[in-house]
Amino acid sequence: MRSPKDFFRPLAVGAPEPVREVPFRPSRMIHFFDPGNPRMAAKVPGLVPDVDVLLGNLEDGVPADRKEAARDGLVGIARGTDFGETQLWTRINSLDSPWALDDLRTLVTEIGDTLDVIMVPKVEGAEDIHYLDRLVAQLEAKARVARPILLHAILETPRGVANVEEIAGASPRMQGISLGPADLAASRRMKTTRVGGGHPGYLVREDPGADGVAGARAVFQQDLWHYTIARMVDACAAHGILPYYGPFGDIQDTVACEDQFRNAFLLGCVGAWSLHPVQIGIAKKVFSPSPADVAWARRAIAAMGDGTGAVMLDGKMQDDATVKQCRVVVELAEALAARDPELRAAYAAGGEGAE
Repeated sequence: MRSPKDFFRPLAVGAPEPVREVPFRPSRMIHFFDPGNPRMAAKVPGLVPDVDVLLGNLEDGVPADRKEAARDGLVGIARGTDFGETQLWTRINSLDSPWALDDLRTLVTEIGDTLDVIMVPKVEGAEDIHYLDRLVAQLEAKARVARPILLHAILETPRGVANVEEIAGASPRMQGISLGPADLAASRRMKTTRVGGGHPGYLVREDPGADGVAGARAVFQQDLWHYTIARMVDACAAHGILPYYGPFGDIQDTVACEDQFRNAFLLGCVGAWSLHPVQIGIAKKVFSPSPADVAWARRAIAAMGDGTGAVMLDGKMQDDATVKQCRVVVELAEALAARDPELRAAYAAGGEGAE
């Protein structure tokens, strides 16, 4: 284990200084695209104004015989696109694959100053992050990259979930963590073939009524991912990095997608993956506080004055904990408003009281 005083020293001579605080840039949706698919690549410039993060995917979904084409395609897109305030990420191949090393060597040295975050599949422990930390630093030094490229881990194995706290704190490069429900379900031997979302068989049932066990009884579907998301959020919050819900595979079920994204938002996630353009709008809606919530949060902060003591607001007691909760909402709204003119206007107009 490194001494704390060495934690923020570059791991290679000539590498950029590590960040001391993860920049909180809007990342409501991480939109995936295949950079080796010419039709998808042609749509990238048009997507830039609409998304917070564009991610060139090199891993799952890219056949083995197209891995190099996808990697080369991402280099071309990065060099030929003005991303403005939109972040460019990539998901490299897993560390046990024959492509991961070439992914890193190519992307860091050729587009390192454009690439914001490297997403890493199937992270199992701090050792995976330590390996990447040193290697990326060496490649940054070689290419004279001006600012550090950050790392983002995907929780896709039981060991990764068990080690999520040490993963979150393994390096100053850690930007965040995403839930990877499909691979995690397989690793856990869960009996679902869905990519994220709930399952009708995972439920609780109302107690029997006057008609006994054969009578009508209400059924309530439960969330398969609640425990894992909550644990991931706690680990990220403890280490000052950002948690994300991963993919929702049923593209047509926009209602269930919105529900799952909102559950994650309420638990503390800052964004989710979008696998299809229809999910971009869902993520933008869900992971942006409503104008009513923002207006109420501002009202509560104003009523509390210096933030100490307690006040009655709409018949309910509010104290310093309320102010802390409200500041989370207002700070997020201000960050989003700086990027999104429609939200800026909506937040300025306010809304009906909410909480």
